[in-house]
Amino acid sequence: MRNLIIAPSVLACDFLNIGSEVQMLNESAAEWIHIDVMDGVFVPNISFGFPVLEAINKVATKVLDVHLMIEKPEQYITTFAKAGAKVITVHYEACPHVHRTIQQIKDAGCLAGVAINPGTPVEVYQDIIADLDLALIMSVNPGFGGQKFIPNAINKTKRLAEMAAKAGNTTLKIEIDGGVTMANAADLYQAGADVLVAGSFVFSSKDPKATIAELVSVAK
Repeated sequence: MRNLIIAPSVLACDFLNIGSEVQMLNESAAEWIHIDVMDGVFVPNISFGFPVLEAINKVATKVLDVHLMIEKPEQYITTFAKAGAKVITVHYEACPHVHRTIQQIKDAGCLAGVAINPGTPVEVYQDIIADLDLALIMSVNPGFGGQKFIPNAINKTKRLAEMAAKAGNTTLKIEIDGGVTMANAADLYQAGADVLVAGSFVFSSKDPKATIAELVSVAK
């Protein structure tokens, strides 16, 4: 039975009480905390920067999973690692020299991830999959929380899991980001997903900790 990691996205939390929200996640069954960094260029929104990540790092006891939805991410890898990131994911579409960027993330002491947008085929992972720690499939178009799940993400997850097995990367984590709920969590896990990012579904629920525990339960 594979472990399933839930990574709540703090993009959907109460920003006025971000410290207490992170403390709540510390006490939950979530293993990672997902932090979406947006620059207003690669995606049409602006979110967190280094000061917010550093502040979260002071409180968090869980792995900080940093998703860079930004142009030229290679310029900031070392700074994000120093600010507390343990997993750093860049977008394939933003990296003309993606293999070099993967190595840069690893040299910074972090797990290296590469994300793809809904319109990007999983086959782009073929030549880098052996080097990856994590592959992130966007199941919504990046930039905003609360979007509707794109069902084709399940098929892409299956194909990616097959690619990883064929390449012999038995430790690759497949992460799904966007529109994750109880309606699709089990299907994603069965397709091969190891990490589920959930934002609005967790933070808009009456009991976020119970919601996280319910998501984890799909792997049992």
